Amino acid sequence: MSRIGYIRVSTEHQETARQQEIMCDYQVDRIFSEKISGANKDRPQLKAMPDYVREGDTLYIESISRPGRSTKDLLNIIDTLTEKGVTLISHKENIDTDTPTGKFMLTVFVALSQLEREQLKQQQREGIEIAKAQGKYTGRKPIEIDRTRFGQLYGEWKPKSITGRDFMRRMGLSANTFYRRVREYEIRHGIAEPTSA
Repeated sequence: MSRIGYIRVSTEHQETARQQEIMCDYQVDRIFSEKISGANKDRPQLKAMPDYVREGDTLYIESISRPGRSTKDLLNIIDTLTEKGVTLISHKENIDTDTPTGKFMLTVFVALSQLEREQLKQQQREGIEIAKAQGKYTGRKPIEIDRTRFGQLYGEWKPKSITGRDFMRRMGLSANTFYRRVREYEIRHGIAEPTSA
């Protein structure tokens, strides 16, 4: 019987350290880890994990949102694990599918989690519609940056004279915007190839 861990964060720039610590506490034997949105159904590690686990194994996750974002997707994963005789333990929700109560609670938590996401999306849509009707919503404005300054700091950052954090702070950019602008800069200056669609 093996202890397996599954770790996921939504983007390349998010850290997995907290989830790694949880897996260490559970003393897992093998970890499947990836940095990819939960909305993306093409997740290599999530696909590889069910093929790896065997009857009697236990799969540990930080929370039910890690393997699946929708009730349907998560329940499909759980069905696959159940058919293989694998127990699922979710740290955050304190769920253990080896018990009838755990199985029931998992279904409830998943449904509530999806309901919460759908309600949040609906509230955002309604807020945008109200703002549009009042003439207050114009969409997100692109962040204007000083290209000369960006180029100078890029020249310091690339050889590691300054850290990425310093670069972001001095340009006033978030991590996501920073890495997107770096990619655009590198493509524009022939440093990186554009990715194909």
